[in-house]
Amino acid sequence: MDEQKRYFSRELLIWYRANRRDLPWRRHSNPYYTWVSEIMLQQTRVETVKPYFERFIAKFPTVEALADAPEEEVLKSWEGLGYYSRARNLQAAAKEVKTQYGGQVPDDKAKVSALKGIGPYTSGAIMSIAFNRPEPAVDGNVMRVLSRYFRLHDDIAKPATRAHMEHLAQELIPEGCASDFNQALMELGALVCTPKSPACLPCPVMEHCAGRLAGEELELPVKTKAKPPKPELRYAALIAGTGEHAGKVLVRQRPATGLLAKMWELPHLLVPKQAGLIGMSESEAMDVLRGGLLAQGIDAVPIDRWVDAEHTFSHIHWQMRVFRCELRELQELKDKDRTAYQWAGPEEMEQLAFPNLFLRILNDYFQ
Repeated sequence: MDEQKRYFSRELLIWYRANRRDLPWRRHSNPYYTWVSEIMLQQTRVETVKPYFERFIAKFPTVEALADAPEEEVLKSWEGLGYYSRARNLQAAAKEVKTQYGGQVPDDKAKVSALKGIGPYTSGAIMSIAFNRPEPAVDGNVMRVLSRYFRLHDDIAKPATRAHMEHLAQELIPEGCASDFNQALMELGALVCTPKSPACLPCPVMEHCAGRLAGEELELPVKTKAKPPKPELRYAALIAGTGEHAGKVLVRQRPATGLLAKMWELPHLLVPKQAGLIGMSESEAMDVLRGGLLAQGIDAVPIDRWVDAEHTFSHIHWQMRVFRCELRELQELKDKDRTAYQWAGPEEMEQLAFPNLFLRILNDYFQ
C-alpha cells in the first residue's frame, strides 16, 4: 500500500474514533440490527431512520420475531419510510434465516449475499460491520469519497466503476479494523465529503486528497444523470361514509404484487395522457373521475376539488387531484377485489399501512 493509501486509512480511522455519531444500531454488534439499519438507510436519511429503527427493533427484536410477524404489521411499522419492497424483502429474508440458519445471521458472505433483497453493498456492510470481515461496502457516499480523494474520473453509474471502487476500498481496509473503517468511510461521506458542499478544511484526509489539490472536488464524482421520473396525473375520490360508517372514508387495498403492493389508498385512476390538469375544466375532470369510479364498481358523484398532492417514486411522479365525492352505491364487483375495499377512520388507520402520499392526505382530512 502506497503512502497516499496508508495515510488515508490511518487518518480516517483516527478521525472516526474521535467523531463517530452515537447511532442506535452502533450500540450493539448484533448482525440483525446491522442488517435492519442498512436496509432502512437505503435511499433514506439517518435522522429519519433513527426513530423507525428503534420502533422496529422494539416490535421485532429478533430474526424469528420478524419472520413470524403478519406482513401487515411489518408494512405498518415501515409506513412513512417508503420503498416498501425493502420491508417485504427484509421479512422474506428473515424467514430464510429462520428456516435455514436457525434464526442466526450467518457469518458467511455467500450465504448472506444469497438472501432476498441483499446486494453487494448490504452484504459487505453486514460482513464488515457485524463480523469485522475485510469486505468492502461501497455505496454512493463511499464512491464519492474515493472519487475525490484518488481523483477518479470514471462514471460511478457504471458497473465496472463500482467493481473498481470495491477493489480499491478492500485494499484500504486496515487489518482487523474492517468494522470501524467501513463505517468511517460512510461517515466521512455523510458528514464531511458531502455531494454539493464538501467541507474540505476539517476533512481528516484533505492533505493528500488529489481531487482537492486539483481543484476538482466539486466536479467529482462523475455520474451520468438518471432519466427524470415519468409524470402521471391521477384523480382520487375522497368518499365520506354515512350512517354506521360516519367519520370514515372509503379506502381500497392495492394488488398483492407491483408498486406499493398490499398497501391501502383512496380509490383513484390514472388520467389518460391526452387529458390533464391543463386544458381540462374541473367539471370535465369530475366526469372523468365519475366514469373511472363506475368502471371500478363505485357509483359516486364528485362534488368539488378538495386538495392537490404529489409524490415522486424512483421512476414515476404522481400528481394527485383529490375530489370529494358522494357515494350512491358500492356495487358488487365481479372479481375477488371486492373484499379489498373498506371504510377507514383514524382507528383503522392505526392498523392499515398507507403510502406516504395517502397518509398525508388522510391525516389532513381527519385533523
